[in-house]
Amino acid sequence: MEREQLADFLRRRREAIRPAEVGIAEGARRRTRGLRREEVAMLAGMSVDYVVRLEQGRSSQPSAQLLVALARTLRLSDDERDHLFHLAGHRPPPADGTARLARAGLVRMLDLLGDTPALVLSDLGEVLAQNRASALVGHLTGFRDDRRYMIYRWFTDPDVRAVCPPEDQEHAARSMVADLRAAAGRRAGDPAVAGLVERLRAASADFRALWAEHEVAVRRADRKTLLHPRVGPLRLDCETLVTPDQRQQLLVLTPADAETRERMELLRVLGTEEFPTGAADHGGR
Repeated sequence: MEREQLADFLRRRREAIRPAEVGIAEGARRRTRGLRREEVAMLAGMSVDYVVRLEQGRSSQPSAQLLVALARTLRLSDDERDHLFHLAGHRPPPADGTARLARAGLVRMLDLLGDTPALVLSDLGEVLAQNRASALVGHLTGFRDDRRYMIYRWFTDPDVRAVCPPEDQEHAARSMVADLRAAAGRRAGDPAVAGLVERLRAASADFRALWAEHEVAVRRADRKTLLHPRVGPLRLDCETLVTPDQRQQLLVLTPADAETRERMELLRVLGTEEFPTGAADHGGR
């Protein structure tokens, strides 16, 4: 383990991340360059003290699971992630064929959209970046393991489905499964996709039943309703722009009616109110 180089690398990558990339408002008085250590700790699911010790070269050897969380939080490319593992004295995990870093052009588009909620997702439904406005309907980055995939959270966590009106839940579930079918077809033989499908089949009888129906549909536009805990129902038009290789998507959420527009404005005044873990996924996908 190369503690000094690890400390320097983590500190520099933290300072290079813009708060808006992970859904954190910068604020007029913010002086810290990049993310604060407290924010890294929150997003990665670890203590602030441990982040401090890592950056000061005083930590014990971090586990592989912790390194994966840091790599995701700091938006590391595959090469940077492997370098992180080497510095920490671990063998890097095998690449899973899934893009884990939002394209720079898509991140710039997030910034340009301003007060319009928008997210960048992988083709398997992992939120890679989101702008400040999208945080109004939930922070969707920083999940670990299979929970980083929206479809996995939907089928394994009842709180996630609760944000969707009961009459809309079947359509939402079918839409997610059909989209995953399309991704599986494009990436035939990819162990990352096959493994996710098998773990979902083992975890959810509802998923098994829908998967067996073999419906296929790439989602590009939809209208969804979110039951927000502070302002009530939000009716959102969801427009998806897909990159040429179909590995990443820019999802833009706009109010579908005047009432939702007023409620979104109210949310900007009140500040964010997080949904139950991952519950905003219905709006995200």
